[in-house]
Amino acid sequence: MRRLWLIFAQTVTVGLALLFVVSTLKPDWLGRWAPVGTSVVAPREAAAPAAPARYASYREAADKALPSVVHIFTSQKVRARSNPLLNDPVFRHFFGDGGDGETPKTAGLGSGVIVSSSGYVLTNFHVVEGADQIEIALSDGRNLDARLVGSDPESDLAVLQIIELNGKDVALPAITLGRMDDIAVGDVALAIGNPFGVGQTVTMGIISALGRSHLGINTFENFIQTDAAINPGNSGGALVDSQGNLIGINTAIYSRSGGSLGIGFAIPISLARNVMEQIIATGSVTRGWIGVEAQEITVDLAESFGLPDTSGALIAGVLRGSPADVGGIKPGDILLAVDGRLVKDPQGMLDLIASQKPGETVAFRLRRQNGVVDASIRIGKRTPQRRERE
Repeated sequence: MRRLWLIFAQTVTVGLALLFVVSTLKPDWLGRWAPVGTSVVAPREAAAPAAPARYASYREAADKALPSVVHIFTSQKVRARSNPLLNDPVFRHFFGDGGDGETPKTAGLGSGVIVSSSGYVLTNFHVVEGADQIEIALSDGRNLDARLVGSDPESDLAVLQIIELNGKDVALPAITLGRMDDIAVGDVALAIGNPFGVGQTVTMGIISALGRSHLGINTFENFIQTDAAINPGNSGGALVDSQGNLIGINTAIYSRSGGSLGIGFAIPISLARNVMEQIIATGSVTRGWIGVEAQEITVDLAESFGLPDTSGALIAGVLRGSPADVGGIKPGDILLAVDGRLVKDPQGMLDLIASQKPGETVAFRLRRQNGVVDASIRIGKRTPQRRERE
């Protein structure tokens, strides 16, 4: 019996020694026989916070921007076709005057942004197009009349000014303008407006893309694309960053149903500010013009012309007597640069020429046949062209 006890004690001692060696040198071997429910991994866990953690919120940005976003209500008299027979008193006596004397009206709604304590409001041109009366509803419930200062149909922007109420100045909360240099794809964006007329609404998304063009929405396009929900009634409203600064004017959406599909477009504040300042200063926007019709250079055209790539704009037509005609530009030329800046495509050519001041002489670089030609052209003034919106 004593011998058996000695063998047992020796076996236990050797086993404990082996377990100590294995747990020290090869602890992962023990994981194979770990009991169910026993953790063999030691994950790093965050220390308990001293105070309850606050979930990410953009309430400060919303609180900062909301008072500056307004609702715009417009009315327009309907011009009915007049029947010449109504001028005959006998006809009117028997058949009436065709109405009760009241002029029918159509109503519209949209959004806008107060950009100055002087009462200037930035919105879309299509929100106030053709309006005979404009009323502004502030976020605090006040309703004020407004007048149209000026508009720019080619960028779909308009500037309104709130009229004083009963001859007294009205305190107006102006929004803070952001900087496009600080905006990048992936940044958080908030869209504020009055969708479907339900009232002031804030939606959140991110900046999906910058510099969107060739969409056929406006003549001059450089849109911010966002997936923040934008619906009818949001037009003219604010797109703000996570600090509540204005970075764009909500303008259009891509939709097959009329509702938001996560693809919305806003005019960047850099473009909107330039247009706004010109309208306030002069009542209109002045752009350069030379009188050419440009065509995109496709891969097939590039091969036929022997071009290394598709950069540039093919001049398809030149208006007789225009600055381009006087300066020597001919159909078939390929415009390569304007004032030293390269032309990527027809839209880029349009933007570069429009940015020139009328009356100035600007250097143009062209490719003609197999050579490069330089021309000096005196820039003309572009006549605003209204673009029909579908």
